[in-house]
Amino acid sequence: MLLDLILGYDCNLACDYCTCIGMEDRALTTAAAVAALREGRRDGFARVSFTGGEPTLRRDLLGLVRTAKELGYTSVKLQTNGLLLAEPRNLERLRDAGVDRFHVSIHTHERAAYERLVQREGTHAAMVAALRNLVACGLAPTADVILKEDTYRRLPAAIAWLHALGVVSVHLWFVSLTDHNRDNVASLPRMVDVVPVMREAFAFARGHGMDVRSLHVPRCLLGDDHPHAWDPAAEGVRVVSPDATFDLRGSRLTGQSHVPACRDCTFESICPGVRLDYLEHMGDAEFAAARGQPPTLPARGLAIVR
Repeated sequence: MLLDLILGYDCNLACDYCTCIGMEDRALTTAAAVAALREGRRDGFARVSFTGGEPTLRRDLLGLVRTAKELGYTSVKLQTNGLLLAEPRNLERLRDAGVDRFHVSIHTHERAAYERLVQREGTHAAMVAALRNLVACGLAPTADVILKEDTYRRLPAAIAWLHALGVVSVHLWFVSLTDHNRDNVASLPRMVDVVPVMREAFAFARGHGMDVRSLHVPRCLLGDDHPHAWDPAAEGVRVVSPDATFDLRGSRLTGQSHVPACRDCTFESICPGVRLDYLEHMGDAEFAAARGQPPTLPARGLAIVR
């Protein structure tokens, strides 16, 4: 089980799809973060993740990592944009404190597209340096790639680019229309348009010994590539944020709705369903077609939750 601590929403980037814009002043205090760590261990959580916002901006991060190790967490993950890890000494401090898993949000791999997305010039080189430093240290980073209307077509090239850097673990995140990004409908592609590109990326990954996982596209759309689907919530995740504490399963951050076509699906028992924000804008036609059934939910319709 994983304890996911969202330390705060402050960040040194301003990604154009970020759901947290305008929330930068909301953060867990050090005392609240330590209390959550203690409670997590009492409740049997053995792994912890520090995320944000951008957690490397926190002056107390090293102390929190050390506290997690002292409390007995066997694995400590850091979710970061990686910019501060371009300085090797910063990486060394985090590693020595106890971070053993690094997830770096690369968003997309091409410099111009990356800097346009994060809305800060001169940052691509730092992100790439962070990946190189992590690989050189043998820390096997996971790269997080966002699938949105203006990035998904570059996915196969991004996977090949990451492989050339020595990165062999990649997570694919499908853009979410929630909070600050709720009205950015133009950023949301149809999953059936993205799947053929994902198929090409998966094929490259399998041929080159890479572990590429899809976090939000249901298995029924992935077809023979369904083994690449991954539902982190199935492993038991408690999210502690500045605003609330909740289980990842059933939250708006993951699939939580099943449509009529889901009934008797081969994957029904293990699939969390579709995110509500996606169904509300796209309807269920894609999922119904995958099962040879007529759609029941029009675009911006109401999802059937169970």
